[in-house]
Amino acid sequence: MNVEFFVISLLNGVSYGLLLFMLSSGLTLIFSMMGVLNFAHASFYMLGAYIAYTLSGIVGFWPALFLAPLLVGALGAIFERFSLRRVHKFGHVPELLVTFGLSFLILELVQLIWGRSTVPYALPTQLQGPLFTLFGTQFPKSRSFIMMVAVLMLVSVWLLLTRTRIGLVIQAALTHPETVEALGHNVPRIFMLVFGGGAALAGLAGVVGGNTYVTEPAMAASVGPIIFVVVVVGGMGSLAGAFIASLLIGTIQTFAVAMDQSLASGLQALGVAVTDQTFGYEILKLTISQVAPILPYLFLVLILIFRPKGLLGKREG
Repeated sequence: MNVEFFVISLLNGVSYGLLLFMLSSGLTLIFSMMGVLNFAHASFYMLGAYIAYTLSGIVGFWPALFLAPLLVGALGAIFERFSLRRVHKFGHVPELLVTFGLSFLILELVQLIWGRSTVPYALPTQLQGPLFTLFGTQFPKSRSFIMMVAVLMLVSVWLLLTRTRIGLVIQAALTHPETVEALGHNVPRIFMLVFGGGAALAGLAGVVGGNTYVTEPAMAASVGPIIFVVVVVGGMGSLAGAFIASLLIGTIQTFAVAMDQSLASGLQALGVAVTDQTFGYEILKLTISQVAPILPYLFLVLILIFRPKGLLGKREG
């Protein structure tokens, strides 16, 4: 493994991991506040990309960067107010079912409005091209922009929750909702704003991720399972755990995708004798890049076996 491969793969892994964190942070906040595991969260990510694509053609990318998450957040708040809140009293299963149904509804609406093919959601001129070239390999500006936005988002959310009055009210509503309501605060409205805020964070990830990767109807299904892996591995309801898990999974998967060596050669490099008579040799002939898609789920299984609460604990109750 040369220095060029290591550094570029590490930067790509961190940028992908930070995009996963932008997605998982909203889901983590919603679960930690409301106990709702939102199956439609990746659909808000997709909506952010498509709305930004449309707004970019009207007002440009930079205004769309701010307007699209606000619109997605408003849609999330409306859904919580008029749908999710009505089924909340019936328990977790109806909540899961209504968000599951919402994901299919959003998918069908996206295909009706924008079609079933990839849309040409392009990067703005300022984000095109490489940020720098290392050993002849370029690192694109778009990935560095994702990293910057994710870090700014993390700092902003942390400051909001720990250094502002509204953040204190939100945290108090989590543990003592009756007391907060007795002090004159509207707890259901707080939950609506939290759900809308979580959806807005997913929309923001869609704005910066849609033009860096691809904007298509399948984009929600491609990242949705990974988001839940991140949330469970980090610890249900733990924002810091989601951050660590995002970086771990993003980096591991990026390195694995870039490796063409077979599992057998990897074992041989470790001193394990492998021949065509070895049990499971057909599987060992697969390259590491071929098994890369299953690595996050393998990581999930190991975490659930050895540390069921996740890396940094989980929400109780």
